[in-house]
Amino acid sequence: MTKFSVPEMSCGHCTSAIEKEIAGNDPAAKLSFDLENRTVEVTSTLDDNALLAAIKEAGYEATTA
Repeated sequence: MTKFSVPEMSCGHCTSAIEKEIAGNDPAAKLSFDLENRTVEVTSTLDDNALLAAIKEAGYEATTA
């Protein structure tokens, strides 16, 4: 599991976009969102760089938290 900080993530639309992009690369990925702290925890077979790239592709900048 890796935790990412996504400062611009603020609503359900944001989480849906991120979830869709990551699921497109790893359908078995498990995501847990915390909108208050603007973080997402991801359990995936993808490495951190691939996950960061997927979040960026969804339209959001992220860093490991």
